[in-house]
Amino acid sequence: MKKLLYLACLASLPAWAALDADLVAARNGGPALFAAQDSAQGTVLESYPRYWALSRNLDAAGSGEVQAFLQRYADSALAEKLRLDWAKRLARSEAWAEFAQEYAKLPAVARDDDVQCSDTLLRLKQGDGEALAQARQRWLTQRTATPGCAALFDQLSGRLSEADIWRRVRLMLAAGNVNSARAISQATGQPLSAAQVTSPGVGDLSTQAGRESALFAIVRQAKNDPQGAGQLLASLEGRLPKTDAGYGWGQVGMAAAKRQDGWGALSAYAKADKRQLSDEQWEWWARAALRVGHWETVAQVTEDMPEALRNQPAWTYWQGRALKQRGKTQDANQRFTRISQLNSFYGLLARDELGTSVGETPARYTPSEQEIASMRQNPSLARALALFDIAQRFARPEFREDAKREWRFAMRNQPDESLLAAAEIGRQAGFYDMAIYSADRTVNLHDFTLRYLSPYRDATQRYARQLNLDEAWVYGLIRQESRFVHIARSGVGASGLMQLMPATAKWAANKMGLGSFSVNDVSTNIQLGTWYLRHVFDGLDDNAVLATAAYNAGPGRARAWQSGDTLEGAIYAETIPFTETRDYVQKVMANAVHYSGHLGSARLRLKDRMGWIPGR
Repeated sequence: MKKLLYLACLASLPAWAALDADLVAARNGGPALFAAQDSAQGTVLESYPRYWALSRNLDAAGSGEVQAFLQRYADSALAEKLRLDWAKRLARSEAWAEFAQEYAKLPAVARDDDVQCSDTLLRLKQGDGEALAQARQRWLTQRTATPGCAALFDQLSGRLSEADIWRRVRLMLAAGNVNSARAISQATGQPLSAAQVTSPGVGDLSTQAGRESALFAIVRQAKNDPQGAGQLLASLEGRLPKTDAGYGWGQVGMAAAKRQDGWGALSAYAKADKRQLSDEQWEWWARAALRVGHWETVAQVTEDMPEALRNQPAWTYWQGRALKQRGKTQDANQRFTRISQLNSFYGLLARDELGTSVGETPARYTPSEQEIASMRQNPSLARALALFDIAQRFARPEFREDAKREWRFAMRNQPDESLLAAAEIGRQAGFYDMAIYSADRTVNLHDFTLRYLSPYRDATQRYARQLNLDEAWVYGLIRQESRFVHIARSGVGASGLMQLMPATAKWAANKMGLGSFSVNDVSTNIQLGTWYLRHVFDGLDDNAVLATAAYNAGPGRARAWQSGDTLEGAIYAETIPFTETRDYVQKVMANAVHYSGHLGSARLRLKDRMGWIPGR
């Protein structure tokens, strides 16, 4: 009966709609999948049902079948995805000659860790000395092991020193992967016992296993009680090798810095073994010094950290600030100039230090109708728009993900003119997140009204004005929350443009006197979200930085991250211990600067927007 109703519905639909319905039905496999291969023949989405059929049974597929697809749909997102999965399948079956051919055809951007590990494994088997060095580097730094990387690590048996084995054990323990740590330690003469990883503590420090158990206990305690962990480590320091103690102090230092005990962190870091510090530990050393205003240490740590880390915009900026604080203005300005062309958080702050005009943006480039029409002929872009349309009409988010993959593929190696043409096409189609994606990628020609789109302006402006909120700030927050995807839903259940949690939306609706509501309705979502933003703003000293942090992580955490003294807003943001919230606050506030440039809001420098955070 259901099948008859389905066929009757298809008969009443226009041809294109019937095809789309076929594709939706085919996505889950079964007879509909085979029917869709026929109905999609000759259309822009012809490859999709063929890909679904092939990928569902890739382990049983023959090389000829796979190669036929790769040749028929060459230079497409699906062909690249299939080639990646096929290469992994070949590596698992140790068909190395064919693997090498497929790996060579994969562009670097498409090679994930798993397939890269398989390539390293192949070269290791062939006696490539560089491959051994690459494998060892992964062994010492990579916390997780995909199947390809696990096979690579298995091949390292007998090629690693016992010290290398214990370094990975330590890495796994620090990450909380106790079962992996214990399994790895079995390759040593004195492996960890079950008790040493499940109930770590101070026991026999004459063995490496005993010392690792003690250090693991210190690391675990440090997460909640860095001061107590430091006292324990100090009591053991005379019985531990200097390198082991130095490792422990680095862990205690980072834990103290994340709990915003700046002076405690600096005291611990001073005894750390710099050779064993990870990039994350170096960063938190610098943040601890920033938190307490110890600019000499900021300057020294940013100078000593690994070069690749030191040259990142964040640490280029803070090193410049440290130099300026010490009166070395010329050296500081060199650092600021190096990153001042970036339109990101640190680039905008660098411009402020250099005195660049507030709100200054590059000249706007508007793509011609011919450029837009030419870009519409791009096959991947055409597929992206077709898939996006299906996702919208059938409320199927998996088709939206397909559309995004096609869009990103279409943008590779495109000149600025084509990127902006694509961005305009995305804006017209309502594919806002991908319009922003394209506009964000331009190098020389720009359109900041496309980078910083402002859809749903009537509702956003209305509620921002009613609540006396800075519209540029509201837009900056929405852009970061959802990229204007009104049906966006996070992994934890936040919904809509302003990503409201169900409980928050219900609470705000009750406070506002709203009856029944839909959190995914554009106007309602903005109404609820702006009300809640105003609520946290009022409760946090009318401070936009604190309110932004609270919107992401909750008002309690935003208050807990305040210092006992007044703190520069940029330093408060830099020392937020949650990576997601730290990145969120920085991007929302930088977005607000750009939005103020074309929404008519007050043009404040980012440094002024960040302002100062009052003490608790």
